[in-house]
Amino acid sequence: MDTATLLSGLLFSSIGVGYLMYGKKQQRQAAFFSGLALLGYSYLVSDLWLIWVIGMALLAVPIIWKN
Repeated sequence: MDTATLLSGLLFSSIGVGYLMYGKKQQRQAAFFSGLALLGYSYLVSDLWLIWVIGMALLAVPIIWKN
């Protein structure tokens, strides 16, 4: 792992905490589960470009899927 991979994982995990708290408070399942996924996926993926692609896709899920 290099510095860019670690910082990218930290960035998306931090945003995931915000999505998780927002989804729980507002009862929005898309934001809640997207936050959970943002918290955990960077532990499973080691390529920097995949971290960014998956992270951006997970960030867009609550915006696209309104429940």
